[in-house]
Amino acid sequence: MDHRTIGQAKTIYLAGFDVFRPDAVAHGEQLKMLCNKYGYEGRYPLDKQVPRNLPPQEQARWISRQNLAMLRECDMVMANLNPFRGEEPDSGTVFEVGYAVALGKPVWAYTHRAASLVEQVSVQRLPGGRGHVDPLGYSVEDFGLNLNLMLACSVNVVVGSAEDCLHEIDECGVADLATAGR
Repeated sequence: MDHRTIGQAKTIYLAGFDVFRPDAVAHGEQLKMLCNKYGYEGRYPLDKQVPRNLPPQEQARWISRQNLAMLRECDMVMANLNPFRGEEPDSGTVFEVGYAVALGKPVWAYTHRAASLVEQVSVQRLPGGRGHVDPLGYSVEDFGLNLNLMLACSVNVVVGSAEDCLHEIDECGVADLATAGR
């Protein structure tokens, strides 16, 4: 499907913990090539270089400002919500997803996890079937969703790869991006 509007491809902000990979820049280029394959322009957080003369905390603020500006400029977001450093998606990516949802942007996410949270997390069933708790005693939501309900009910979740997600975006068409899959 051709997603060019007046000669310009729709832009996708590529959110995810991929920026922490050892091959982060090369991986970002691969993601952008996949976007291009489907008629989109991918924008990756590492597209801009952090000024080296800034102290560490100023570098962090610069990165945050630049990423949020890039996200605001894009037409939609595609987020890698696979687990990162534990059972849950990267907190920075989740923030970007929430920010994009608050801005009214279409958000698509991909994860390899299809199982429900109860199936993913080590749980104990409470007596009388009153729910499930994790090893620390916190309840684990059991709505049959593969992500926390605030993500699963607010974004279009695709079980699969980045390319699978782009394929689903493409199948839905540009007009239906904001509500597809929710």
